[in-house]
Amino acid sequence: MQQRTGEEKAPGLGLSKIEFIALAAALMSLNALAIDIMLPGLQQMGASLGVENENHRQYVISAYFAGMALALLPYGPLSDRYGRRNPLMAGMLIYVVAAIAAAFMTSFEGVLAMRFLQGIGAASTRVIAVSMVRDRFGGRQMAETMSLIFMVFMVIPVIAPSVGQIMLLIGGWQFIFFSMGIAGAAIVLWGFLRMPETLAPEDRRPFTIASIGSAFAIVLTNRFSLLYTLASTFVFGALFAFINSAQQVYVGIYGLGNTFPLVFAVIAGFMALSSYLNSRFVVRVGMRRLSHGALTGFMLVSLIWLVWSMNDTVPFVPFLILFALAMFQFGWIGSNFNSIAMEPLGHIAGSASSVQGFIQTLGGGFIGAVIGQAFDGTTTPLAAGFFGLAVIALVLVAIAERGKLYAAAPQRQEGVRH
Repeated sequence: MQQRTGEEKAPGLGLSKIEFIALAAALMSLNALAIDIMLPGLQQMGASLGVENENHRQYVISAYFAGMALALLPYGPLSDRYGRRNPLMAGMLIYVVAAIAAAFMTSFEGVLAMRFLQGIGAASTRVIAVSMVRDRFGGRQMAETMSLIFMVFMVIPVIAPSVGQIMLLIGGWQFIFFSMGIAGAAIVLWGFLRMPETLAPEDRRPFTIASIGSAFAIVLTNRFSLLYTLASTFVFGALFAFINSAQQVYVGIYGLGNTFPLVFAVIAGFMALSSYLNSRFVVRVGMRRLSHGALTGFMLVSLIWLVWSMNDTVPFVPFLILFALAMFQFGWIGSNFNSIAMEPLGHIAGSASSVQGFIQTLGGGFIGAVIGQAFDGTTTPLAAGFFGLAVIALVLVAIAERGKLYAAAPQRQEGVRH
C-alpha cells in the first residue's frame, strides 16, 4: 500500500489538504451545531410544550445522543463495504429532514422522536469523517490533522449558542430547527460536489455478519484501542454532563440570562486554542506525552473545583477560570486519545470508528445524562463527576500503557501509515 503521510492533496477531485480538513470539520460540526444551538431554546421549548421539570428538558440533548449511538454501529461496516461517500450522504439527508420536521412538532415527545432520528443521521458524520482522515493519514500525522479539524470544529460551539439566541428572538425555538436544516443542506451540497471517495478498492471489506463480527472482535481485543476508547468515553461523559447542564449553570446559578452564549463561546475558544496548539506540538512531542499530561491536569483542576464547591458556591470568575482550564486540557485529550485508539486499526477504519464511536457516544451520553439529572442548583454534582471520571480515565490509560505514562511511544506506533 502506498505511503500515507501528510500529503498536500486529497484523492479524487484535486481536493487540497486545507479544503479536506475544512470539509471534514464541517461534517463533524453538524453534531456540535445540533447540540449547542439548542441550548438557548430549551427553556422556551419546555414552556411551549408543557415540560415543567427543568431537568427533563435535557432529554432534547439525550435523545439526540441516543439516536447517534445506536446508529454508529452500522455506518462503519457499511462504509467499509460500499465506500465513504454514499453512506455519508444518506446519513446527512436524514439529519436535514429530521431537523426540519422537528420544527413542526406540537408535542415534546414528537420533538424527542425527531431528535432521535436526527442523531441517527448525524452518526454518519461522526464515523465516516474520522474514517476518511484515517484513510489518508496515520500516527502523529493523523493526530495533527484531527487537531486541526477539531480546531475548526470548535468554531461551532463558539458561535452556535449566539446563533440559537438570535434564531430564538426571530422565530422562536422552531426557527432554531429550521436553521439547523439549512446549514445541514449546505454542507450536504458541499460534500456531494467536492468530497472524493477516500477508501481504496483493495481496502473494502465484505458486508457479512462474519466480517463485521471479526472487525468488532479486533477492536474490542486490542488493548490500546479498547482502553483508550473507554478512557475517552469517561472524559466525554464529563463534557456531555456540562452540555446537559450548561443553561441551568449559567442562567440558573450565575444569572447570566441571554448573555450566557458569550461565556459559552469563551470556553469553546479555549478548546479551539488548545486544539491548535496540539496540532503544533504533537508531531514533535508525541500523542501520549501531551494527552497524559493534559488528563492529569484535567483531574487536578477538577479536584480544586470540587473541594471549593463542597464548601461554598464558587464565585463566577473563579468558576470560569477553573472550567476554562479544564476545557483547555480537554482539547489535548480528545483528538490524541482517538488517534491512539485508531492507530492499530487502519485496515478496518470504518468498523473501528463505528465501534469506538458507539462506545464513546452511548457511554458518554449515558454518563452525562446521569450527572445532568443530578443537578441540584449547585455545581457540586458536576465537579464531582469531572473529578471522578478523570480518575477512572487515568487508571484505564495507565493499564493500557502498563504503567508507563507520559512517555512517547516508539515511532512504529506513533509514526506514519504505510
